Amino acid sequence: MSSTMIFVNLPVKDLEASKGFWTKLGYAFNAQFTDENGASLVISDTIYAMLLTESRFKDFTHKAIADTSTTTEVLIALSADSRAAVDELVDAALGAGGSEPRPAQDHGFMYGRAFEDLDGHTWEVFWMDPAAVQG
Repeated sequence: MSSTMIFVNLPVKDLEASKGFWTKLGYAFNAQFTDENGASLVISDTIYAMLLTESRFKDFTHKAIADTSTTTEVLIALSADSRAAVDELVDAALGAGGSEPRPAQDHGFMYGRAFEDLDGHTWEVFWMDPAAVQG
């Protein structure tokens, strides 16, 4: 069985600002799939976010682009290797201009925080104790 990849397409108002935001969080872009209309954000070997200018995003849908100030179009969840890694990524997002839509959620065996990027897309970052998953 081959490894499935995911490409999340997200509309952005200012592509250069969005690229700067994600660069400050320590992520890189695949230059082969990046131009003035979009940027391929490399999250992992199998996860990518295509940050598309709103005009380019509209080429793929007949629906209106969600107004993220009043509507949640998707919650994107990313796992982290530790509680500290959750805090590190969310704190970096806040330092790069993102916002935190809610307080941290601590369930002991699972810890999570969220941030909204410059375009209001919600990214959930969580850690789960491996022993809790096995048990």
